[in-house]
Amino acid sequence: MAHQLALSVTAALLLALLMLGLSLQLGIRKTVVRWPHHALFFAVCAGVLLSGGLALWAGSRGWALLPALALLLLMPRTRPGRAAHWRLALACALTFAGGMWAAW
Repeated sequence: MAHQLALSVTAALLLALLMLGLSLQLGIRKTVVRWPHHALFFAVCAGVLLSGGLALWAGSRGWALLPALALLLLMPRTRPGRAAHWRLALACALTFAGGMWAAW
C-alpha cells in the first residue's frame, strides 16, 4: 500500500532527523550545519501530512497522525539546545510511532 510506504519513508526521515539533532546536542558534530536539520524537519512534516492523507484515502486511520503533526509544528517555538526542544522531539517521535501503528 502507498500509505505504508509513505509511513516507512517518513519514519526513516524522522530517525535521521533525531540522530542529527542528537549528534548536534551531544557535540559529536563540531560544526553546526543547520540547513540539513531544517530540510529533514520539513521533509518529516510533509511526510506525516502525506502519510495521513494516503492512509485516509486507503480507508485507514490517517487521523491518528494529526497529533504528531501538531507536535511537529510546535517545534519552532522551542529553542535548540534546550531541554524543551529535545523533550518535544522525543514526544513527536513517540506520537508518530503510535500514529504509525494505528494507521498501518
